[in-house]
Amino acid sequence: MISVADDWSDTWASQEIDVSLQQHSPLWIESAWRDRDGVVFGWYHHEPEGVCASGGLTAPKIGALVSYDGGKTIKDLGIVLESGDPVDCSSMNGFFAGGHGDFSVILDRSRRYFYFFFTNYAGGLQSQGVATARLAFEDRFRPAGSVYKYYAGKWEEPGIGGRVTPIFPARQSWQREDTDSFWGPAVHWNTFLRQYVMLLNRSCCRSNWPQEGIYITYAKDLTVPPSWQAPRRIMDGAEANGYYPQVVGQGPGESDSLAGETARLFVHGVSRWLISFLPGGAVGEDPIVDDSRIPTAPPVAGQ
Repeated sequence: MISVADDWSDTWASQEIDVSLQQHSPLWIESAWRDRDGVVFGWYHHEPEGVCASGGLTAPKIGALVSYDGGKTIKDLGIVLESGDPVDCSSMNGFFAGGHGDFSVILDRSRRYFYFFFTNYAGGLQSQGVATARLAFEDRFRPAGSVYKYYAGKWEEPGIGGRVTPIFPARQSWQREDTDSFWGPAVHWNTFLRQYVMLLNRSCCRSNWPQEGIYITYAKDLTVPPSWQAPRRIMDGAEANGYYPQVVGQGPGESDSLAGETARLFVHGVSRWLISFLPGGAVGEDPIVDDSRIPTAPPVAGQ
């Protein structure tokens, strides 16, 4: 399904997407970017079936796609990020036996690389957590085999099977029932702070993937993953009442990858808050999350 509107507050028109050229299913498109010529690139989270003989566990992969008609039809460009570690079907998190998934993609300000920020659920504890990889801008039409993971200070590990050095390592393994790890990073460039901002979920420290809270962190340079600051919690799990935090800008040309001083905060696809960034936000002042100034939700076409 694709929904289109001239502005977020306008009526949205929705229609089915033609996925006849899609090779991987099921999938969730978790990031998209529109080129200046109108070509739309997307990246999806794919959960293959039959990974484990029982228990329903899977091991996600990350793939790429392209659309030449504004998203009405899509063409699969293949898997670009996949774990090289064996699956562990004894995992007790309830969902994943390994894999890479739950991610976002952003083009850097110089338009040289697309940066992937993803969750690694596989391998030893030292490699699990939130990791990163990148794709050269000129390789966007042929991404399979062109994405490289960050490992041990270099961007040289292949996207398929390569090793990772997490930006935020897991404290307890994803194979445990009581995992403790950040996951599901959502990154945008903040024009007010002149820095990149990342929101994170944190699962801790009970069974069934509980949402402990929503966290925020900042960085000026995507080429230096260790420069991301230690995440700070801005909302507890009870208040968030869901996963997948995301900042979406409200101004002209803004989006989920570009926002300013005040933007909308979404959790699980619903926005009940405005988030206001403070001048010192990246050096000690957390943003203000306010649910008292949210306008009525826009109508949906056909409802």
